[in-house]
Amino acid sequence: MGPTVVVAEKPSVGRDIARVLGCRSRGEGCLFNDEYTITWAVGHLVTLQEPDEMDERYKRWSMETLPILPETIPLKIIPQTKDQFKTVSRLICAPETTFVICATDAGREGELIFRYIYEKSGCNKPIYRLWISSMTDEAIAEGFRTIQPGEKYDGLYRSAQCRSQADWLVGMNASRAFTLKYDALLSVGRVQTPTLAILVKRRQEIEAFTPEEYATVTADFGDYKGVWFDEKLNPDTHIPKIETGKAIAQSVKGKTGRVISAETTRKRDAPPQLYDLTSLQRDANRLLGFTADKTLKVAQSLYENRKALTYPRTDSRYLPPDMIPRVVQTMKLLPPPYQPLVPGALPGGKLSVSKRTVDETKVTDHHALIPTANRVNPDAFDPDERQLYDLVARRMLQAFYPPCEYDATRVITQVEEHRFRTGGRVVLHNGWKDIPPLANPPVVKKKSKAAEEEEAALPPLSPGDTRTVKSTELKQDKTKPPAQHNDASLLQAMEHAGRDLEDEELARQMKGSGIGTPATRAAIIERLLKVGYAVRKGKHILATDKGVQLIAVMPHEIASPEMTGRWELALDRITDGRQDAQQFMDGIRRFSAFLVTSAQQSKSSVVFPDDGRRKQRKRTLTSRAAAVEGAVCPLCGKGGVRENARTFFCDQAENGCRFTLWKDCLTRGGGPEMNQKLLLMLLRDRQVRGSTGVISLQGEQIGFFPAGSQSPSVVRSIAYSK
Repeated sequence: MGPTVVVAEKPSVGRDIARVLGCRSRGEGCLFNDEYTITWAVGHLVTLQEPDEMDERYKRWSMETLPILPETIPLKIIPQTKDQFKTVSRLICAPETTFVICATDAGREGELIFRYIYEKSGCNKPIYRLWISSMTDEAIAEGFRTIQPGEKYDGLYRSAQCRSQADWLVGMNASRAFTLKYDALLSVGRVQTPTLAILVKRRQEIEAFTPEEYATVTADFGDYKGVWFDEKLNPDTHIPKIETGKAIAQSVKGKTGRVISAETTRKRDAPPQLYDLTSLQRDANRLLGFTADKTLKVAQSLYENRKALTYPRTDSRYLPPDMIPRVVQTMKLLPPPYQPLVPGALPGGKLSVSKRTVDETKVTDHHALIPTANRVNPDAFDPDERQLYDLVARRMLQAFYPPCEYDATRVITQVEEHRFRTGGRVVLHNGWKDIPPLANPPVVKKKSKAAEEEEAALPPLSPGDTRTVKSTELKQDKTKPPAQHNDASLLQAMEHAGRDLEDEELARQMKGSGIGTPATRAAIIERLLKVGYAVRKGKHILATDKGVQLIAVMPHEIASPEMTGRWELALDRITDGRQDAQQFMDGIRRFSAFLVTSAQQSKSSVVFPDDGRRKQRKRTLTSRAAAVEGAVCPLCGKGGVRENARTFFCDQAENGCRFTLWKDCLTRGGGPEMNQKLLLMLLRDRQVRGSTGVISLQGEQIGFFPAGSQSPSVVRSIAYSK
């Protein structure tokens, strides 16, 4: 086997690399020749340990064990893929191996997959990094010619590691704390919770919306029409009172109007930019009805299996200058149906470039998503692949077409004290609009009458010209609530989250970060659906009642895009070496502890619906428990108190009372173990003095003050669970 081991992310990618490098001999979980051994992961083979795998005491969920803040989180081999890990580990650690090449996906998550395998295997061989944006044979070969030392990507690994550990710390602590507090299985996440907050905010806006009537008045001047407007209003054509609209329509009918302004301006609609993943997902949702998750999967298939698209998980909409010859070649190799459109993008055989398409300063880890310079046959694709490829190919052509040029005319006609506005346009050059976004676009809704009039050509008009109002049209309508979110609008809200912050400096810094990354946003949406915080209704995504309840009890800091945006910004800076990773993680640990405290001290009365586990657990407890004679529940004041081997609890637990008092709740602070006698005295007197100190019950808190001390050594809630 070859002394250089190449680790790909998936078997299919490994086979492609092996073909390019001429590795035709087969071994156990690998392909090889005299120079290279190609092996592969199957996605993640190694992950972070669960809390109970680190320490047995975390197996039972308890407020007493929170927050969980280990300095290091150990790695573990994922059981389902342990055999593949053994194969990869054996190959990269073999004595005859001299170098290891990381050939996982060229991004943050791909870097994490490889580095976790490398670390868990105990490998210490030198690392090199294959970084490619296309899976064509030419791109793979070029990648090996320009291979880079692994340390060049250490910042990317630190960022990936911080992201992984931050999600673990926040998710584990917050999910356990709020689940225990509200006795319902609640999933809380660094990224998913602020995304849910966007959906909840939209639902609340719609529910709180009160429609208001308004009117619009259109005057017919014979050879053109105008809409009444007043710039003091918003929108300026909406007349708040119907009666006022009727009066305006009646007062101008038959009167003479005078043109007071007629301006024609030459305008240009710039071509759309190339796609990054998020903009592709939005358009695929709008034009094809694809969910964000489906778009990513189809694009990944076109990248890996069809070799038809460049790396899809990109957040850049620009190309570097050295890609210009490649784009020219790509256009010339596009399938036959696109060839009639190519000359418009290559006038005189040269590519027309601008800062909207080619700008090296705005290319991140990967350039914009475009077709590859590879001959492909879309007829061999499945229907979804064919449609998405068509969308990307047409967008590339559009981006290099000339702008759409037109003359826009704006006319204002005054009739007595009322003004009417008229717009028109004359298209001079269609430019990029000669290319529809899809070969077979869906049925487009017919344009409104107002939109058609806005785009119609107007007669020659000059200030001072007069016209008689032939007739008027009064239209009555009601204001509409905000639209429900769909994949496209939710992705846009996630991408732009934080830009409307009052802190202008922070808003500027967050531009381009938002919530999540292009590679993770689809998975975040799917996660919200899976845990029941959101639901799809047709094309829309709505927050459920459970989702609304969760946001109601969450601290603002975890539900706000501001905090998440700050984190994404910090992770980018860690990649670039502009921020210290340890400083970031220290902040995450403090935040995780804050979330636990917030859950413990929450006074919210929200009761989450029982998913069945709560009633089952309470029945089990009740069946094994005996009543405490003379004790009334201190929390609800209605139920009796029951006792089992480890705890006291309310016999109205099935009806929602959360009173739970563990017998050993004070022992770690030097206090006694609770028993029936102590409990009855505490419920009667609210305070019990003994030789070791004082037990005090105030509100929902029980505390122990050691003898001679003015401050408690331990304070516990009487409504918490282990």
